[in-house]
Amino acid sequence: MAVNKRGSKPIVVDGKGYRWIVRRKPTYSQGLTSSPLSFAVERTDPPGRAVLVVQVASPHPANWMNAPSSPVLPSAVANAIRQALDLGWQPDHPGSPFMLNLG
Repeated sequence: MAVNKRGSKPIVVDGKGYRWIVRRKPTYSQGLTSSPLSFAVERTDPPGRAVLVVQVASPHPANWMNAPSSPVLPSAVANAIRQALDLGWQPDHPGSPFMLNLG
């Protein structure tokens, strides 16, 4: 699993480059607000390694229930990256996606 370059945003955390993305369209369960908003993060160099998937408490902004949501701010992404690294995420090594639930 890799983060699509198209639509992703760059961020530098502690001197290392990453890119992150929030899915443009909600999944079916996100649209119904039964599952939370999530975003994906990966290192920019080398790309294609272990991806970080972060779930937050807010619903997806494009949910179909018109539930209020909060935007994902770069500061929240940076904090999530630091927390995942502390919990053992190894962005430089291949592997399964690392799940981080902040909700």
